[in-house]
This record gives sequence, C-alpha cells and structure tokens, in this order.
Amino acid sequence: MRDFEYEAPQSLDGAIQLLNQERVKPLAGGTDLIDHIRIGRIETDLVVDIKKIPELNVLEVNADGMRLGAAVSCRRITQTAEVKKLYPAIHDVCSIIGGIQIQSRASVGGNLCTSGAAADSTPALIALRATCVIAGPNGERQVPVEDFCTGPAANVLKQGELLVELRFPPAAQNSSSHYRRFIPRYEMDIAVVGVGTALTLDESQSVIKAARVGLGAVAPKPFLANKVSEFLIDQPVNEETFAEAGNIARTLVSPIDDHRGTIEFRTHVTGVLVQRVLAETSQRIQQS
Repeated sequence: MRDFEYEAPQSLDGAIQLLNQERVKPLAGGTDLIDHIRIGRIETDLVVDIKKIPELNVLEVNADGMRLGAAVSCRRITQTAEVKKLYPAIHDVCSIIGGIQIQSRASVGGNLCTSGAAADSTPALIALRATCVIAGPNGERQVPVEDFCTGPAANVLKQGELLVELRFPPAAQNSSSHYRRFIPRYEMDIAVVGVGTALTLDESQSVIKAARVGLGAVAPKPFLANKVSEFLIDQPVNEETFAEAGNIARTLVSPIDDHRGTIEFRTHVTGVLVQRVLAETSQRIQQS
C-alpha cells in the first residue's frame, strides 16, 4: 500500500480545511476506501478521518423526521428501534451490508459517497425522500439524494466539501418502506439488482396514496423510477398493481452485461423484485 498521512479532526471546520487540498480523501468507515487505496484504485496523500466530528454522528428521530449523520455506523442504526419502526428500508440496508464487523465501521453516508451504481443504501434513501446536507468552504447546501450521484463512483461533492448528514421527512401514517437486493449467493455482497420502495396507503389500507421507488445496479447510477412511482398513485393494493409496476420498471433500466448477470437477466429480475418489494412494503403497513 502506498504511504499516506492521516488526520482525525474533531471539528467540521477543521475537516473542511483539510479536505480543501489536492489528493485528500475523507474516511467515514473506510470499508471501501482502505481497500481502494491498497489496490491502487485511489491515490491519496492524506486521509481525513471524520468519525470524531459530532455533527457527523447525529442520529435523531422525532416529530420533524430523522437526522442521520454521515459517519453513524450501520450497527448503531440497526440497534435503534425508531429507525426500524419508522424508516425500515434503512434498517434493511444496514442489516445486509457485510457482517457485524463491517457494520460496526460502515456508514450509510460513506456508502452513498462511494456512489457505486450497485450501492445498497442509495435506492432506499431515494425511496425515503432523503436530503443530503453538504458543508464546504462556501457554506452549507442541500441536495435531494436522487441528484447526489452523477455517474459510476461520481457525485456532486466539490473540493473541500463533505456530506454532513441525511435528513428524512416525518414518516406518514399508514406508511412503510422496504429494501431488497438480488445476489447470486449469500457470500457475494454486490447487488445484481437493488430495489427500495416507500408507500403510503389510505385509511382503509387498500389504495396507494403516495409512492417512491428507487432502483440500483441497473443503470450508471441509482435512480428514482418516476414512471413507476407515478403509476402507483391511486392504484389498489393488489398483485396486479404490483406486477404492472414491475413491468414498467423493466422499461426504465439500462443494465450492463457482466459476470454477475446479463442485460436480459437483470431486466427480468428488476420487474420481479419491484413486485415483491412493493408487496412486502404494503404488508408491513397492514400488519403494523
């Protein structure tokens, strides 16, 4: 591994000053970054550990919604009952990213900032309408999570900027969410297809009043499936509705052929997974 310097600032301003240099990388969990440095995929002169910054370790769930610091570990999230109850898609994601050791280091914020096309967290964040709070030399700005990734391993962060937290709107009554991925075998952690959904049903829990569907691993970046989301509004909660949503999803994807799946296979699985994840989301609402 190439040598690099290491800093662990304890203030947001201190981190921004360090990051506002050339060849510097932030470290939230390091589960991707350290391996990328080791194999030479990333070259850096300085690694800035952001784990000790208070603003990046906030985890609050209240009437205003949820604030999730970019450095909060997946393990901490899975052990927070309010997240599982009100934002279960995030709990789903954090439960399947690696084993307990990885979950104790990895963060949702770090997973988002790696900006992989097959990232597990991003479709769930999109479904849950998360907003990215970004700080940098020019102050703070906010970006809807569906606009954060700009391509494979690319995002909107500029030099000196870092993701501080993710903000979620309050969970509506008769609502829930779910994330599921398809992988060829349990040991293979990279999603072939990933689907995150969030639904709000009417008082009878038989008609869909709001819907968001995020798709991952089937395009250059995870994205909001607008046509699927719009179709679902005012549709009955049944197998036919969810099957048609899956059919629409198949028309929106542009997957690649690789050793994990062909274009034809990924396209087919997209429809199946959308149908199943929507069904599970509605069941969570009806069983709550």
